[in-house]
Amino acid sequence: MKIRIGYELIYSCPQPTPMILTLNVHYTRASDMVVPDYLMADPPVPMSAYRDGFGNWCTRIVAPSGLLRLSADAVVRDTGLPDAVVPQARQIPVAELPDDTLQFLLGSRYCETDRLSDIAWSLFGNTPAGWARVQAICDYVHRHIEFGYQYARPTKSAFEVFQERAGVCRDYAHLAIAFCRCMNIPARYCTGYLGDIGMPPPYAEMDFAGWLEAWLDGQWYTFDPRNNTPRIGRVLIARGRDAADVPISTTFGPNMLQHFKVHTDEVVETLDT
Repeated sequence: MKIRIGYELIYSCPQPTPMILTLNVHYTRASDMVVPDYLMADPPVPMSAYRDGFGNWCTRIVAPSGLLRLSADAVVRDTGLPDAVVPQARQIPVAELPDDTLQFLLGSRYCETDRLSDIAWSLFGNTPAGWARVQAICDYVHRHIEFGYQYARPTKSAFEVFQERAGVCRDYAHLAIAFCRCMNIPARYCTGYLGDIGMPPPYAEMDFAGWLEAWLDGQWYTFDPRNNTPRIGRVLIARGRDAADVPISTTFGPNMLQHFKVHTDEVVETLDT
């Protein structure tokens, strides 16, 4: 199947403002791009790109004073298969974990393992290790949190989500990631596109989505405590320790996001007769 993805963002800046943008599809999906997700700026601005420490593709610009429109419209090829479910995937002992997974066991800006460790062990210490434990964490987080955009705030941490029992998709992911790390399971934050393909209506307003990946049995597996069901058409943009590593934009000066729209739709192909 093919999926059309993209966005339109309009920023207002009172003065020239340096920005770092993390908006391009992850390099692991490069071979799937039918129409590239070129970042377009109106008015045009010089751009330079680099890979950050997690391998994400980032773009540097200086936004001019006034309005700046950023957009992309791309098509990506997808298997059409839902997220993998592998109940037999084992939890790997910490002493046997690869070096590059260890940073995803540690506390981070939004995932305070020190404040949640005792809580995690009291909740999940008796669950079977491995896939079942991560799924138990996602089940708990899915039930524990009430979803609502009115509950979002940029400073909310996993511990605060646990206490307040409300948030958005990134809050679900942060709490589940923190619990996984407390239980000695490497977990990392992911952001990207996730439409309503294969889901019944009604459909919510489209947004970028946040989920997690957990390291089990020698590889990373996708888990999504917000939706808590295998989904079709997930398109990764970036990975990191938590949302602090993968913001869609980092600005170095005053600005206002005046318009935000994301689209993710299956391309319905018709046969010519």
